[in-house]
Amino acid sequence: MHLFKKINCILIGGILTGAAMAASCYYSSATVNRTKYPVFGVDVSNYQGIIDWERLEEQNVSFAFIKATEGSGHVDESVRRNLESAAETNIKLSAYHFFSFDSPGETQAENFISAVSRSDIDMPPVVDVEYYADKKSNKPSREETETILRPLLEDLEEYYGEKPIIYTTIPVYFRYIREGFGDYPLWIRSVNMEPDLLEWKFWQYCDSGRLDGYKGDEECIDFNVYNGSIEEFIEEYGGENDAI
Repeated sequence: MHLFKKINCILIGGILTGAAMAASCYYSSATVNRTKYPVFGVDVSNYQGIIDWERLEEQNVSFAFIKATEGSGHVDESVRRNLESAAETNIKLSAYHFFSFDSPGETQAENFISAVSRSDIDMPPVVDVEYYADKKSNKPSREETETILRPLLEDLEEYYGEKPIIYTTIPVYFRYIREGFGDYPLWIRSVNMEPDLLEWKFWQYCDSGRLDGYKGDEECIDFNVYNGSIEEFIEEYGGENDAI
């Protein structure tokens, strides 16, 4: 989940508006009706620096995806601090792994499992599948991608006891995910419009929002919503109504 541009976002029906966010950001064309999608969350990495999780909770953040690992060797240096600090709030937690097209799925799963225990997260783990470096212009084949991705997902499911969520972009979804991995919960990135033709569990609708409560190299933060009601979210992931 790389932050390429500073696009401000509007939340409709929530506590945040464009005026509450940084004037240096532009508006995205995606808007979110918070009456339809009332459960709001963020995703973070070391780029957000030190995070005040209680302050995020005060701004209606109900869930968070925390970056844990990349490929077979990299561990986000803030993952332990973020998981431990966020656990002191009512925010529901998951952690995500940035998928590598260049190393075996088995060793990628080992890297993530070594960084994130079962007890660290309330929601399923996430595998983030998107293009990086020259992969967009030199696309790996579906066959070689599946050879890496399938054992990664299967090993995570075996360890955590539930199917991982797949985060991806719309082009990558149609090239690699839809046919072979369509039965996995989908977290889709779409900053231009609501992805209403897809069956998604979470929607990342803004990659450059602004909240109070963090200070790092990246001044913006990604915004997401859950596809369902507060009651459905609680039924699926636990918690209490007054915490959402």
